[in-house]
Amino acid sequence: MRKIMKKVIMALFLTILTSCSSYEQFQYIVEEYEIPSQVYTFDYNQTWQAVIKIMANYDLEIKNQETGVIKTRWRDNTTELNFSDSFGSGDSVKSAKFKLIVNVVKGFKGSREVSKVTVFKRQMIEKDFLQGWKVIRSDGFQEKTILYRVGRVLALERKLKEIEEKKAKEEESSF
Repeated sequence: MRKIMKKVIMALFLTILTSCSSYEQFQYIVEEYEIPSQVYTFDYNQTWQAVIKIMANYDLEIKNQETGVIKTRWRDNTTELNFSDSFGSGDSVKSAKFKLIVNVVKGFKGSREVSKVTVFKRQMIEKDFLQGWKVIRSDGFQEKTILYRVGRVLALERKLKEIEEKKAKEEESSF
């Protein structure tokens, strides 16, 4: 009985050891499908308006509040990509373009309404005309910047609302 128990423990130990080491092989899959998102404690309409305010700088292809989807048209970013790559060891690209897809979803946390904003950037590059367009992984800076800006717009709106309510109470008490 003791021998069987030792063999089972040894087999379990080896299984755990090999499963942890094989994660590195599949790590790129996890990173590839990790899409930047943020949950805000604001209602859907406030969050949607903040996202629209931020996305006004882009040429929008689709803007549908019912489905919560915003898509931009393809935008050329060859110079930005070549500039950032000039500090690395990579070759410069002939042309590059990207498209942003933003989703706003309504949800509830307990009894309070919240909204989740997800930003996906599809980046494509063309090194030469023989290879054609190739999808590459985004660095995530632009997506996180958009999420940060949405959060700042919402925080500003909350502060302005608090100031207006405070002024209204002061005016009401002065009568």
